[in-house]
Amino acid sequence: MKTLNIHEAKTKLSAVLAEIEQTGEVYLICRNGKPIADLVPHQRPDRLKTHPMVRDVRIKYDPTEPATEDEWPEEYR
Repeated sequence: MKTLNIHEAKTKLSAVLAEIEQTGEVYLICRNGKPIADLVPHQRPDRLKTHPMVRDVRIKYDPTEPATEDEWPEEYR
């Protein structure tokens, strides 16, 4: 992890972003020697990974079972 003060980050932002893009380096931006923010490479979310909330969903019926007459709305009978 490399460290930059705010002035360096402002003046060299394009070069820093290019380095992050090429190498994946992480930067720590500081003000008066105190950490303010992390500048990290963007990571795309994994679309194949199941969201934790979806794991808890349980279907208590057969979704392929045909609907009965009573289950259809009046306008579609």
